[in-house]
Amino acid sequence: MQHTPFIPENSPFNATQRIWLNGYLAGLFAGVGATGGSAVAEPARHTVPLTVLFGSQTGTAERLAKRVANEGRPRGCDARVVDAAAHVSVDWSQEKNLLIVTSTYGDGEMPDNAQDFWNWLQTDAAKSLAGVSFSVLALGDTNYAEFCAAGRKIDERLEQLGARRIHPRVDCDVDYEASAKAWIDAALGALSPMNGAAPKPEISEVAPGASRPAAYSKANPFPARLLTNRRLNGDGSEKETRHFEISLEGSGLAYEAGDALGVIPSNCPALVEDLLAALGCDGEEAVPVPGGGELPLRKALTTAYDIARPTSELMQRLGAQNAPLRELLAPERKDELKKWLWGREIIDLLLGTPDARFTPAEFVALLKKMAPRLYSISSSPKAHAGQVHLTINVVRHQSYGRSRKGVCSTFLADRVGAETSVPVFVQTSHGFRLPANGDTPVIMIGPGTGVAPFRAFLHERRATGAKGRNWLVFGEQRSTLDFYYRDELEPMLADGHLTRLDTAFSRDQVEKIYVQHRLVERAADLWSWLQDGAHVYVCGDASRMAKDVDAALHSAVATAGGLGPDGAVEFVKKLKADKRYQRDVY
Repeated sequence: MQHTPFIPENSPFNATQRIWLNGYLAGLFAGVGATGGSAVAEPARHTVPLTVLFGSQTGTAERLAKRVANEGRPRGCDARVVDAAAHVSVDWSQEKNLLIVTSTYGDGEMPDNAQDFWNWLQTDAAKSLAGVSFSVLALGDTNYAEFCAAGRKIDERLEQLGARRIHPRVDCDVDYEASAKAWIDAALGALSPMNGAAPKPEISEVAPGASRPAAYSKANPFPARLLTNRRLNGDGSEKETRHFEISLEGSGLAYEAGDALGVIPSNCPALVEDLLAALGCDGEEAVPVPGGGELPLRKALTTAYDIARPTSELMQRLGAQNAPLRELLAPERKDELKKWLWGREIIDLLLGTPDARFTPAEFVALLKKMAPRLYSISSSPKAHAGQVHLTINVVRHQSYGRSRKGVCSTFLADRVGAETSVPVFVQTSHGFRLPANGDTPVIMIGPGTGVAPFRAFLHERRATGAKGRNWLVFGEQRSTLDFYYRDELEPMLADGHLTRLDTAFSRDQVEKIYVQHRLVERAADLWSWLQDGAHVYVCGDASRMAKDVDAALHSAVATAGGLGPDGAVEFVKKLKADKRYQRDVY
């Protein structure tokens, strides 16, 4: 006689989970015959339908959405992941449960793939969402005024439509892991028929007694060697743009053209010493650090915390003894505060509030964790095996009598040497990829350091033998001083790999000319390439350049394509839906 297996009481499951699992096992083995035959049928399990929709600009929200679905399935959720751009393919009248993960970019804008979904939410058709159970995870950066605005707007709109919020929206800063995990557990717990997580057994592929090497990631960055650090500008340029080459040998890290590299910097030692002096500390005091443990204050301020941008908590604390700052913190003076803070850092606020007193532990508790900086990769792994290249504008300026330095750009430019490693990880960007068909033409628009991924694209297309035409639109200040990678681009143009190169050097003439002006001038050619199936890529500043380029694209389609303004809107919308218009903007 065959006995039905059961889940013992000392197993790592709660009572509700044990009841559910024992019932499942009983049903599964009920059909096993006395002769040892297999079960005649697996009993139907009660599952909850779940749609996880993501709005993602860099890929983080997409990865989190897939994680939500993967963690939901063992908990009894029949989960599927939907790109917000594909919302038209969903029969929303049949949806019961909806979890949304979305980022925000620029000045509180929707990610590119979520804009049409947001527009649809404003229509009468979206009333079909009334009664849907939902929750929103919003990703953002508190350094921007419109923190998590996209997630907040979607959350509020769903409530207006009559959808039922099953768990409050969670707004995540750049250090999102802990908040995201708590939201995932709570949101799935509100939906799951198992009322919580079903722990998954650990399946080891490592031989007994052997240790599994830890994979390098954002949580465990690889200590890389910096191989090359050279300035791309000529002498006399007003800018300092540098080309960096970093070794990935021994890391196991892999990337594709279009991905980003995360770099976790250390702070400027001189700024750390200024802070210690302002605090009246010697730097040896033990303080807690994010992730657990303690470090001496000097080391913690150097590696663990953001010591440049003041947090709202720190400003509130200092405002108690600083009347002008306290007045600026009034909600109705938000814009004034933003202007006042420009060019000021934590050290300025401390020096301006000499009566403020903190213990070392109190002070670090008012700081943000050091966040990684993401840079578009400017190399192809097929052309530069074992290396990753970056193209970075080094930030240096003066304000209020002090020299200011970009944390990560000057870390790489000034402070990484033979004895200093660069902690790095790869950030995959699913939404910024070359077309799968190498015969497809591509139009690449990247002023300044926005040229980075397009250098990678050009190297990638050459390495793979892609035959499609390549058109690059590049802009900077002066052609003689700021023509990045000229020594590579002009030979590519000469041998035909680069089909077309249009430049816009803003200060080579009295009237400033930018990349968007070149697009308007080349409207007929732009339309012709689009008719031939070209993919359009834009990389660079989100707040101005990307908007101006988008307007120029619409203008070209409306005029050269003869579609008019309304037709241009629909045409560009279709380009986005077909992944033929992709943007890496920040």
